[in-house]
Order: sequence, then structure tokens, then C-alpha cells
Amino acid sequence: QVQLVESGGGLVQAGGSLRLSCAASGNIFSINAMGWYRQAPGKQRELVATITSGDSTIYAVSVKDRFTISRNNAKNTVYLQMNSLKPEDTGAYYCNAKLRSAYNAGLSDTWGQGTQVTVSS
Repeated sequence: QVQLVESGGGLVQAGGSLRLSCAASGNIFSINAMGWYRQAPGKQRELVATITSGDSTIYAVSVKDRFTISRNNAKNTVYLQMNSLKPEDTGAYYCNAKLRSAYNAGLSDTWGQGTQVTVSS
């Protein structure tokens, strides 16, 4: 069993900053990639940013140059530093990990419970 626990969401004014954290725990052999997705009301879940174990990153165009994803492999933790926040960044932010529970296990997709980010104008 693997758990992803997110923290750091909240209410902030436009132009402000927030830092999200997500810690993975449980039966983990290795984590290939971790990332953040978000879902606004009435919209589909979308990629925000991902980072591999080798620190390669991918960002959504809408957040590039404003958000920074990073990870601490020793702590199985991923962070999302969000600066210059806009009202359109509002939504539930979900942590994702692509991991193996054993050396011979396949990759599995694991999700956190989500943390709400609300940006007021």
C-alpha cells in the first residue's frame, strides 16, 4: 500500500505565492516520476508539472516561468513552488507518482487526495 499526502494549499490573492508538498510513503521500491495535476470545477484534470528521478521536468505552457517543481528523492517528496498566481490557477491540485512496489513489479499510478488552491482577484 502506498500513500501520497499533499499539503500547502489555501487561499491567496492574485500575484501571491504558495508552495505545495507531497510525500509518498508505504511499500515503495522506486519512484520514476512525480508530478502535479489540477482540476478546476467543470473541467478535466490537466497536467501542471512533472519531474523524473533524474530531475527532468515538464511544465504546462500556462504555468511555465511561474511554477517550479522539485523533488527530494531521499524523502520521496515532491514540491511545487507557485509564484505570480492568477485566478485561473484555482482548482484542486493532485499529486501523482509513477512507482514500483518491488524490483520486479510494474509501474503503477498513485494519486493523492488533492489539496485546494484558490486565487482571488
